[in-house]
Amino acid sequence: MLVGEPLTIEDVVAVALQDAPVALSPRGREAVERARATVDALLHEDAGPTYGINTGFGALAEVRIPPEQLENLQHNLLRSHAVAVGPPLERKYVRAMMLLRAQVLALGYSGVRPVVVERLVEMLNRRVHPVIPSQGSVGACGDLAPLAHLALVLTGEGEATYHGECVPGGRAMTRAGLAPIRLGAKEGLSLINGTQGMLAIGSLCLARAELLTQTADVTGAMTVEALKGSVRPFDAAIVEARPHPGALAAAAHLRGLLAESQIVLSHAHCKEVQDAYSLRCMPQVHGATRDMLAHVRKVLAIELNSATDNPLVLGDGRIQSGGNFHGQPVAAALDAAVIAMVDLASISERRIAQLVDPHLNRGMPAFLSPNSGLNSGFMMAQVTAASLVSEAKAMAFPKSVDTIPTSADREDHVSMGMTSARTFDAVNTLVGHVLAIEAMVAGQGISLREPTPGHGVAAALERLRQVVPFLEDDRALHLDIAAARDLVTTGDLLAVADAALG
Repeated sequence: MLVGEPLTIEDVVAVALQDAPVALSPRGREAVERARATVDALLHEDAGPTYGINTGFGALAEVRIPPEQLENLQHNLLRSHAVAVGPPLERKYVRAMMLLRAQVLALGYSGVRPVVVERLVEMLNRRVHPVIPSQGSVGACGDLAPLAHLALVLTGEGEATYHGECVPGGRAMTRAGLAPIRLGAKEGLSLINGTQGMLAIGSLCLARAELLTQTADVTGAMTVEALKGSVRPFDAAIVEARPHPGALAAAAHLRGLLAESQIVLSHAHCKEVQDAYSLRCMPQVHGATRDMLAHVRKVLAIELNSATDNPLVLGDGRIQSGGNFHGQPVAAALDAAVIAMVDLASISERRIAQLVDPHLNRGMPAFLSPNSGLNSGFMMAQVTAASLVSEAKAMAFPKSVDTIPTSADREDHVSMGMTSARTFDAVNTLVGHVLAIEAMVAGQGISLREPTPGHGVAAALERLRQVVPFLEDDRALHLDIAAARDLVTTGDLLAVADAALG
């Protein structure tokens, strides 16, 4: 992986989850050297006040700093801004942040020396992972507090994990064979200005959400089979009359999963005219989530390759303050993703409710227990799903519409984008649980039917049965839910179902 070249969401996933190696590209090195020469020239010319280079920060921007104190200024910036609290970010998110910070620096707008980028890249490659508390960013001048914790380790301070052990940052660097660096003018500011905290979490959560959205088609198709639902609403001619791209994709996926289903055929001449919305409107609802995530992908793809520093070292030799660090574009997109994912969980829970209700499940026993009464079957599984959806709904209020002025009102409008990203992460976890419950309950329903399901659904059910047996008599289901959740969140259930479609 080369920083200084265009990055994709998939590149972030590869570095964060698969430890793909990283290097500074030749073009990136050239851009970094060119920008640093501009900063050095300004320092030698004893120019007037230039924000972040020879002034204080935020509300202290008018305070001029003497040349002999410029290095101390950068180190003090990191120390003063390392005020985050809460549980540390997961390893994958830390690695994504490190990659994305190196990428911003390598674009050649920040004015750091090449050694700063190279040392950050080597920390990634040698698995020196800063300990970054998860709370404390308002997403205004970017994710200042989390990025300060990251940058401190580069200078031999802070804390880091190395080979699974949490140690002081300097010790982690020494064990990895890396020397801490002494920051030059502007370098501390360049390490912490930007959206790489919210972007790191958001990028990995987006990849996860896209997988969950496609998996919802699988669990939804399983429910259609279990309830002997109709495939007619998924007809291409119907969906093409309102051709939103996500709806078209979801309908095509559902048709494939349900193709050649004997269960669906057995329902072809029944007296019921229409299924409930949670079955009939799957292309429209799942499709809306797809379309929103497609928009989020576009926003994040731009942000991955954008300069979010301040001030920027421009190609014409100017060093200019601006507002590229503000997290609003990312925050608003991540809030939209949360809303879309909550709706995915909501419609899944409604399908679960249809499955367990003897008044709605078309001839199956109450709560899908062969001996209901003595056994409660999946009664409480639906209750858990309802609880999870309620919790998700409470998280859906957009964080980016909130703002609390900071820094003596100099930073008077903030994005709260890091909170949006962390909420996206939490909601994805809830969605994974709900879809796992739907897979289990729908699988039970299919097993109570006589004809065979479509090839895609049959493959998904076969894989599910390898970890979740048919529920003949009551047992503690929490381990089954955990096993089904692993199939859902790893993409295993989706993969086997789609493989069966050829």
